[in-house]
Amino acid sequence: MFVLELTYTAPIEDVDAVLEAHVAWLDEQYAKGIFLASGRKHPRDGGVILAVAGDRRHIEETAAGDPFVRAGVCAYRITEFVATKTAPGLERYRETLG
Repeated sequence: MFVLELTYTAPIEDVDAVLEAHVAWLDEQYAKGIFLASGRKHPRDGGVILAVAGDRRHIEETAAGDPFVRAGVCAYRITEFVATKTAPGLERYRETLG
């Protein structure tokens, strides 16, 4: 499982100019089953996405396709972790240490 932390690297007006395309991109990733949750950070200086994929490279390629990245208004920090405990409803994403 992965935590993707977005940090805005441009003024919020520049971020907002690309927001509609970013939201459409998010919807695509949800439809593919890659993203589980997402939202803005508070204060609004970026966002957080919880994602699943077979490997880190796939997540890195997915993040590179974000319209925010292509427009140069954010940077990603990607953290991989092993989800050994989950809330009810997320059991299918539970992993074991190997």
